[in-house]
Amino acid sequence: MTGVEHVRVAIIGSGFSGLGMAIRLKRSGIHDFVVLERAGDLGGTWRDNDYPGCCCDIPSHVYSYSFELNPRWTRGFASQAEILEYLRGTAVKYGVLAHIRFNHEVEEAAWAEAAQCWAVRTTQGRIDAQILVSATGPLSDPSIPRIPGLEGFQGTVFHSARWRHDHDLTGERVAVIGTGASAIQFVPQIQPKVKRLHLFQRTAPWVIPRFDHRITPLEHWLLRWIPFSPAIVRSALYWALEVRVVGFKNPKLMSGAERVARWHLRRQVANPVLRRALTPDYTLGCKRILVSDDYYPALVQANVDLVTDAVKEVRSRSVVTANGTELEIDSIILGTGFKVADSPIAGRIRGRGGRTLAEAWKPSMQAYLGMSVAGFPNLFTMIGPNTGLGHNSMVFMIESQLNYIMGCLETMSARGSGTIEVRQQAQSAFNSEIEAAMKGTVWTAGHCHSWYLDSTGRNSTLWPGWSFRFRARTRRFEPVKYVVS
Repeated sequence: MTGVEHVRVAIIGSGFSGLGMAIRLKRSGIHDFVVLERAGDLGGTWRDNDYPGCCCDIPSHVYSYSFELNPRWTRGFASQAEILEYLRGTAVKYGVLAHIRFNHEVEEAAWAEAAQCWAVRTTQGRIDAQILVSATGPLSDPSIPRIPGLEGFQGTVFHSARWRHDHDLTGERVAVIGTGASAIQFVPQIQPKVKRLHLFQRTAPWVIPRFDHRITPLEHWLLRWIPFSPAIVRSALYWALEVRVVGFKNPKLMSGAERVARWHLRRQVANPVLRRALTPDYTLGCKRILVSDDYYPALVQANVDLVTDAVKEVRSRSVVTANGTELEIDSIILGTGFKVADSPIAGRIRGRGGRTLAEAWKPSMQAYLGMSVAGFPNLFTMIGPNTGLGHNSMVFMIESQLNYIMGCLETMSARGSGTIEVRQQAQSAFNSEIEAAMKGTVWTAGHCHSWYLDSTGRNSTLWPGWSFRFRARTRRFEPVKYVVS
């Protein structure tokens, strides 16, 4: 690309958030936009996380756009491949593929005060945009643990989000570090293949039954031919999931869910010693609740060893635990999650005065409605601070933010405005609300440590309540909260 291209809106990322933004723009008659995607394909999280067994832990009918319901899901919980195919098909249907610039990684986006626009430098050239939408998502950059000697390991090492499909694990001695949402999905898939699997568990997760099932031909027929049936199913599932927030807000009410999880563990793990090691010592909901029907059955197999001692160091062909045990290893798989509270893209976005978003978010991320940050005009962050959910579909939150952003663009057009910037007072007041709402929840009660919390111990990740209240807050753009000039 030569010269500088000028567009009204530049979107970073082509996952659910980025594609949703592009589709909403297109449907509103706005065609002057680009989607900047660092990879060669769309899909974001659902493109990168293609490890064996990868699937959604939210029911399929809820994990889709409300304007593009899918009556053809094959399972109650869709696989990664099926979700990616859904995103590709939706992008084609709504005509946004032509707007996606593949292999355009954003190196820096800086607010140009004189021009009143964002100067976006990519690996393929520069693009100036009036509005910048960061839709990179919190699950885009893997978190690699600092383990002494890891770089010197002579076997194969990879993160679950960068799965080495060219590497055959058959007959190998494999160390899996981490027991989070990814590990409980790929461990049952690789267990039958490997010679020995050493699963390193720092903290036992709460695991509840998935109750996954194949959607029958009759169900497909009903969903396709009974008017409004996909919407009805979606609504019913949404409210069934939404009611779970009661337990998050009142930890004592989690005892019922904990009994279900303990029953699930007892019926699948007969060995009392192993069962004790797999029993969490914190209130359910403090960390991400995991859903699986095949994780525990994989752990009771003869070739699996649950290691609860910390990893002390990695040597050329082995892993050494804190108690001095040395385990010979051929491959190491890191199921260590993502940089959720420390987004790399934040260091590449510079607002007024050259201050980066990462600097503005020290020591803790804050934004108005998870979207707008004082000092960063015409910038929106999708699934930003305090918009994550531990109980329902993130697509619901994404669409809520899209409603708000579109309302902002309509207001700017109606007023002939060039810039909007959230007032610091509005941002501070909103985050005071968040702090107040967070008190007494499962995330702040007791000694809860999770990736929801940042370095200050603050939960800067999750929305602390009902998701429908977030929808109500974002239904209309609020000009009074912004400087519109």
